[in-house]
Amino acid sequence: MNERLEQLIEASIEAHKDKPCIWWDGVWRSSADFLNLVDSCGQILKDAGFGRGQRPVVMMNNGPMIPALSLAVWRLGGAFCPLNVAAGQRSLTETISLIEPFAVVMSDEVRANVGEALQEQWPCAIAAPDKLLSPFKGKTGSPESDDLAVIFATSGTTGNPKAVPLTHGNFIDNCRNVWKTIDCLKPGDVFLTVLPNFHSFGYTVTNIMPLMMGGRLAMVPAFLPPQPAMRAIQEAPVDVVFAVPAIFSYMLASVERGKFPAEALTRTKFLCAGGDRLNPKLHEQALHLINKDIVEGYGLTETTPVVAVNPSYAAHHPGTVGPVIPGYTYKLRDREGRDIPGSPLNPKEGEGVLWVKGPSVTHGYFRAPGLTAERFDGENHEWFNTGDYIRMENGYVKILDRVTDIIIVGGFNVYPQEVEKVLAEHPAVQTAIVVGVPHPTNGEIPEAYIQRREGAELTERELIKFAKERLAHYKVPRRVEFVDEFPLSGTGKILRRVLREQAGKKGL
Repeated sequence: MNERLEQLIEASIEAHKDKPCIWWDGVWRSSADFLNLVDSCGQILKDAGFGRGQRPVVMMNNGPMIPALSLAVWRLGGAFCPLNVAAGQRSLTETISLIEPFAVVMSDEVRANVGEALQEQWPCAIAAPDKLLSPFKGKTGSPESDDLAVIFATSGTTGNPKAVPLTHGNFIDNCRNVWKTIDCLKPGDVFLTVLPNFHSFGYTVTNIMPLMMGGRLAMVPAFLPPQPAMRAIQEAPVDVVFAVPAIFSYMLASVERGKFPAEALTRTKFLCAGGDRLNPKLHEQALHLINKDIVEGYGLTETTPVVAVNPSYAAHHPGTVGPVIPGYTYKLRDREGRDIPGSPLNPKEGEGVLWVKGPSVTHGYFRAPGLTAERFDGENHEWFNTGDYIRMENGYVKILDRVTDIIIVGGFNVYPQEVEKVLAEHPAVQTAIVVGVPHPTNGEIPEAYIQRREGAELTERELIKFAKERLAHYKVPRRVEFVDEFPLSGTGKILRRVLREQAGKKGL
């Protein structure tokens, strides 16, 4: 019989039942309390008619209900489907229709915002972050395999929603290999659970992996407002923080302003950023303020999600996302998807688009064979195109850019990340984002969106001059726009696609 998540998690909780399981709302909850919540959720689902292969859509903030409902669903042979309520009504409607849920589970807050429209189409149940589901009757849809554990929605690079089905085997492989790769992780460690549960990074690495491997969760509903997360780090206290760069940036700024004690982060065992590019300035800022660096990792929803991570502070190579973790076979291809001549499997050196296969990789998109054919290759769709152009440096992965983000100026490749790094060296620049704008002669030209440091003065002419002194002429942004904030996804990732669209509308 194949291993299943609920069995492994319950066995792990039982083995460590002497320690509390979840810190929530300032109080540690026991393992027994958590498993009682799982039992109660399971009974309500049974009474509602839930069966094997069925799928509830869940839209609510973090809380004990997220892992409890996950386990209850898996016990009954179903799949858990967390969605981002901020995706917009049209996107939500399309995604929910594709998933064909048994019911939509939502918080009171979600019901007030989008629930009425959904209630007309699907059975709905109301749940609080740590309270029982309301009784309801579900709607049986076409069943899927009971090996399916979670379905995530992801917009990808086009903005169109896709559904990524992940199996119990996908999660088990990824969790075990991440835990094995990061040297310092131990049973009993307390993980900050602050990332959105509808994102694979937050759900897998800060919910499922700790519970499966003997860790504990310090849960807060969301990062905004940030005070509960910073309180959790101090009071739980937290040992391990996985977060997006925007969260680390805010925390370090709070330390700098005296609003968050540096000791709270200094005492942690491991700080790791993923989900977006880490501003190089954050390395210097972290070392200066908390005497500890922030390492980087890398992954995608389709890979459950972790592909690579720096395994420790001692083995950290700044500017890279670490080596590929065990379990993967990988290769480099050109931008047209052709194998690079002479490039071996699992190369230690080289440059190209990263393709991966292994037990952590999904078998394809949910009920979308056309989309699957676009991103997967091989007889059984085993090879997945990450869409990331990378350079392998002594076995470590350096992300040069998304293939879709690379700017081609007069036939020359311009990697936005390289230009952003140079612009961020200017003392007045807090964050720099560079996108390509169509150009009638050169094909594209770079445009920079700049967030100034607080209180700093900087003009477009000054920054372009600064760039000309440090970059080849074709890499220099032709235009600079100063912004107070960037458009962000629900996970805090800067939406380059939106900036490209804004730049394109302005013209040249």
